[in-house]
Amino acid sequence: MNQRVLIVDDEAPARERLRRLLNELGDVEIAGEAVNGEQAVRLAGELHPEVVLLDVRMPGMNGLEAARHLALFEAPPAVVFTTAYDAYAVEAFEAQAIGYLLKPVRAEKLTAALQRAVRLAGPQLARVAAADPQRTARTHVAARLGDQVRLIPVPDIHYFAADQKYTTVKHRSGTDLIEDSLRALEEEFPTQFVRVHRNALVSIHSLAAIERDAEGQYRVVVRDSGERLDVSRRLAGELKERFRL
Repeated sequence: MNQRVLIVDDEAPARERLRRLLNELGDVEIAGEAVNGEQAVRLAGELHPEVVLLDVRMPGMNGLEAARHLALFEAPPAVVFTTAYDAYAVEAFEAQAIGYLLKPVRAEKLTAALQRAVRLAGPQLARVAAADPQRTARTHVAARLGDQVRLIPVPDIHYFAADQKYTTVKHRSGTDLIEDSLRALEEEFPTQFVRVHRNALVSIHSLAAIERDAEGQYRVVVRDSGERLDVSRRLAGELKERFRL
């Protein structure tokens, strides 16, 4: 049975080279091609490849972020990263036992990588991302929906709220549950979201006003939706001063 492979690279010559090498192997089926991380996640959900050859450095959603989202699938594909020589990447991948190929990709290396390709765990990928000296916050967060994954653009998010073992994400298109903790989200997005309560992080751009009711409870008004979220007394003064609400 042929191994189904998804090629992901923003550069056409690199995709063409991988396509040619895979076709020469004979026992591989090219499931499709993607030019960025967001498209890779979408196509993986539609095409169900067994392996994704994933470029590390791409504009927008890079390969590391895409891999973190792929790991959320009910049956995630195996991932092999492709990269031009990058000391950080090589060291991080080897430390976490993650498969990678250096560009230009060689046929014998590709064959060996496909044979060893394994599914990656989210914590593995998070550790590699944390080792990246050029690391940036994710462009999207991902919600698991059965055997699919929904990508939610970070600029579309109004707030995160703790919801037992999950976190609720309220965004322009609705509401979803994600597995990220508020603490991890606060550390990842310090310039985009602010803590208003131990149970909530609100997008700075969604802060409309702070109100106080007759009982002394402070609440923040969420722009656009008009929702009101409790604000801890300790944080209310700081928020009002910082954002002049």
